[in-house]
This record gives sequence, C-alpha cells and structure tokens, in this order.
Amino acid sequence: MDEPSPRVERIKQLVNDIGLGGAFEIVLIIVLALVSIAVLRRVLEFLAGVVPSRARLYVLGAVPVLRLVVLLMAIGLIVPIVFDVTLSNFVFIAGGLSVALGFAFKDLASSVIAGIVALVEKPYRAGDWVQIGKHYGEVRHVGMRALKMVTPNDDVITVAHDRIWNESIGTSNDGASTLMCVAKFHAVGEHDSARLRDALQDVALTSAWLDLDRPVLVIVDQHPWGTRYQLKAYPFDLRHQFLFITDLTVRGRAMMQQLQISEAYVPGLPDSVGEGEQ
Repeated sequence: MDEPSPRVERIKQLVNDIGLGGAFEIVLIIVLALVSIAVLRRVLEFLAGVVPSRARLYVLGAVPVLRLVVLLMAIGLIVPIVFDVTLSNFVFIAGGLSVALGFAFKDLASSVIAGIVALVEKPYRAGDWVQIGKHYGEVRHVGMRALKMVTPNDDVITVAHDRIWNESIGTSNDGASTLMCVAKFHAVGEHDSARLRDALQDVALTSAWLDLDRPVLVIVDQHPWGTRYQLKAYPFDLRHQFLFITDLTVRGRAMMQQLQISEAYVPGLPDSVGEGEQ
C-alpha cells in the first residue's frame, strides 16, 4: 500500500479531533451568532423608528457593522476548534483556501470584498436614498453580499455590492437626514418671470414639510418651447420627499393659474423619480 504523501499528512495534522463536544460547540456558536445578528437588527431597526430623524441614519448604519463584528467573532471562536492554529499552519491554510475559493467563488468573493469596502468608504448606508443604474430608492438593508433597496413604487431591488467597482452610485442625501427635492414648472408665452419666481419661492417657504434651515432656490432657464422653473428645497425629513414634492407641485400649479400663466406641455421629459427628477 502506498504511503500518504507529505502534503496529505500535513493536512491531517492541521485538523483537530473535534469529537461530539467540539461539534456541539461549533453548532452552538453558529446558532448564537445568527440569533445575535437577528436580535441586533430588530433592536436597531426599532430604535431607528423612534429616535429623532437626524439620528436614524446612524442607528441603521450600525447594523452591517455590528453584523460583521459578530461574524468575525464567531469565525474566531470556530477556527481554533477545527484547526491546530499555528503560524505555519495558518500560512498553509490561507494559501490553499485563497486559490480554491478564488476560482470557485470569484463573483461571490468580489461582492463580499466590495461589501467590506462599502462599510469603510460608505458610498451608501442603510437609510440613504440612492440611484444605482436605473433604480432609485431607499437602502433598507446592507448585507455582506448585496444591499436591498425599496423604490417609490414599493418594489424591493437586490443589488450586489460589486457594482461599486465599475458603476457610479448616486446618493441623494449621503448620510444626512434630508435631501434636495425639485418641483418643475413649465410656462409658455409672455409672462412676468420675476413675479412667478418669487411666487414659487413663497410656495416653498409656506410648505408644512419645509426644512427652514436649508436654502430655497428657484432656477429659471429658457427653452424654445418656453420657460422652465425648478423649485429646489429640502423637506424636514427625507422620508417626506414625495409628500413635499406633491405639495410644491399642487400649490405651484395653483399659483400659476392665479397669475394666469399658461403651462407648457413638453414631450419627452422623464415621468418618474430616478430618471432625472431628483
């Protein structure tokens, strides 16, 4: 009978004799880690709903960080049970695993690494409103491999973290508790632009959703079909952005009718948030 090769013998020396007790410890650590992650997520999501809006994003942003900490602690407890951890053994294991996992789970590894990079660089975090590709929505959950975002149409979109390697990520609030909203108005024909500009500014200043600490701007530009007015302001809470835009739009149109200014119909403009309206 052929004797085992030195490499096989080395692998056998790496693995401890786990036994029933060791297997029970491993299962217990995994269960406790999963339960801890679930409890932390539920508690932090509950706190995010009751704390002031300015602190909400910080609470939600702690969820992926704490989950990563719990997972690393669980791995740190399991590895010594399974393997005889020495410096030489660690180098041997790391070399073998890096090659095997690199080929077998290339895409998964890329997404996980991108997820860790995202935790550090924070191109998005839980509670942010982001534009990824054609999708715009609120980041509800940041996992190790992907994030889940909810669109204004209440669709849940799952996006792998590796999109950050080759795609631009647009963040409307970048961790802040509010974001800029834009209500657009299109006027045709001769009219007093200065008067309409001031009237639209008053519409924003009298809105119940307005954040008074942020500026209100009215940008006016001329086009062949008429004049476009962009009313830019910030709601008090970013979760109110669509109510705020609705309020500005309804009262802004009423102001145009009051001033007897005709609206222009402009074909080809985007008709949904996430395609240029934000």
